[in-house]
Amino acid sequence: MSQSQDRFVLPGDVIVTGTYRPEQNVVLDDDRVTATAVGFYEIEDNAVNVIPLTGFYTPKPDDLVIGKITSHTSFSWEVNINSFCVSILPAFDIFGKDYSPSKDELSSKLKTGDLIVGRIVNVNPGRDPLMTINGENLGKIDSGELVKISPTKIPRLIGKDGSMIQTIEAATNATITVGQNGLVVLKCDNSADLKKAIEAVKIMDSMLDDTNVEEKIQNILDENN
Repeated sequence: MSQSQDRFVLPGDVIVTGTYRPEQNVVLDDDRVTATAVGFYEIEDNAVNVIPLTGFYTPKPDDLVIGKITSHTSFSWEVNINSFCVSILPAFDIFGKDYSPSKDELSSKLKTGDLIVGRIVNVNPGRDPLMTINGENLGKIDSGELVKISPTKIPRLIGKDGSMIQTIEAATNATITVGQNGLVVLKCDNSADLKKAIEAVKIMDSMLDDTNVEEKIQNILDENN
């Protein structure tokens, strides 16, 4: 199922009025939340965001992605993967080939709002991509901080042979799961180190080029050390 047309906005469009918290690509004018970018808006927990069209992820087979369960039918879950379409997670992926809609309840395994890490299985034109959570280090994400960056910045965040993400993990003792769709989950027992790891990830998204990126991230990691 593709993003619905009524969620598409242009700069200057009023998304909603009332008591809401403006976040990315929106501004608050009195009680009106107005878009500042072309894209699709989302409202969650009274927070309003606009995902710019340039920030959408294009699914490709075997991509590792982080997604949020948005709904389910009798046979599958729909997963928001920060794309122009949702991804479909079939019920048999979790319940097995003997899955029965009459005796197996999907919400007993995954509920709306749950985060998962999975892989894109296949992508066919005109159909929402299928995904799986069967595999090593795949499945439901029970804890961690979710950070969203542009999917185009993910290769730079990972670094050559994983060098950049390993540097951040080593300096902060954080565990970082990076989705190729621009969603990143960070876990760390130390709140100060977690904050530094999050800042290091976010600065990658804010930089227009790679000039001195390693130095800037190292400066963040070295703070108060």
